[in-house]
Amino acid sequence: MRLIRTIVVSIIVCCLCLGCASIPSLEKNPWKLIQLDTDATFADLAFTGDGKRGWLVGTKAALFETRDGGETWQKKILVLEDEKVDFTGVSFYGQEGWITGVPSMLLHTTDGGDNWERIPLSDQLPGGPYDIIALGEGTAEMVTNLGAIYKTTDGGKTWKALVEAAVGVARNINRSEDGKYVAVSSRGNFYSTWEPGEKQWTAHQRTSSRRLQNMGFFEDGRMWLIARGGQIQLTSTPNPEDWGEAITPEKGAGWGFLDLATHDGEIWLAGGSGDLLVSRDGGKTWLKDTFVESIPSNFYKILFFPDDKGFVLGERGVLLKYETESSA
Repeated sequence: MRLIRTIVVSIIVCCLCLGCASIPSLEKNPWKLIQLDTDATFADLAFTGDGKRGWLVGTKAALFETRDGGETWQKKILVLEDEKVDFTGVSFYGQEGWITGVPSMLLHTTDGGDNWERIPLSDQLPGGPYDIIALGEGTAEMVTNLGAIYKTTDGGKTWKALVEAAVGVARNINRSEDGKYVAVSSRGNFYSTWEPGEKQWTAHQRTSSRRLQNMGFFEDGRMWLIARGGQIQLTSTPNPEDWGEAITPEKGAGWGFLDLATHDGEIWLAGGSGDLLVSRDGGKTWLKDTFVESIPSNFYKILFFPDDKGFVLGERGVLLKYETESSA
């Protein structure tokens, strides 16, 4: 009887595993693993105007520099007054760059990162600096983790508030190329949107009973969302209420997905426990990159750049670099 029970249980487990592994595997892995000497979780990455020199930032004041487009990285240490700083964002316009950090950190460079100057921030700033976008010479837009948005046109000497009130503690905040923002509440209960010229954020109810994990924009203004439990939705227009049917790319994805990005007609999904998926038909069917699932890291952010460079940011020094056919 014990033998029969063992056989039955084994058959059930095998059936369940086969059901979970129904998603086809990607035929070739385009991602190269780069292991950096840090236990930090990476938050953002940006390149200077030449596309070769770049900066990678993360928790525990992690700061790495590349001079060859992201192939190799060197650790950099800045002397900061605050002992415990988590860098949250980095952005460049030409040789001028910005780095944000919490609890209250803003760094500025005009020479590609040879020298970094700390920009003082008011004690009354609502929340800590969450991200920053370099928009032009001396011009940048900064958002805090409470949804306060500020803009400078004089290299950080003065800042103008773009919204009258913050949105509240946010889990994620993303900006579109034309200046729109979407913020997911800390618990994922609702999301809020803001467009240039509006005085306040507009709150929206979530699209299902599942709490929201992350949201963002496609290049054409359409939106995407990731709900907990491995579910995503896309809009067919820039309207933040025009959501399509829910998509479950991978059944049984217990860790769930954390970020989404598009490149050359493909949609890439990154998640916990080395989960990396791609769709080549707008989300109808998906392939799993099984070559990277053994990497002991959650994948938190996907970034693609105009010159065909791409990166997946992980934890404990894990960085994936996108390899095109020519570069490989």
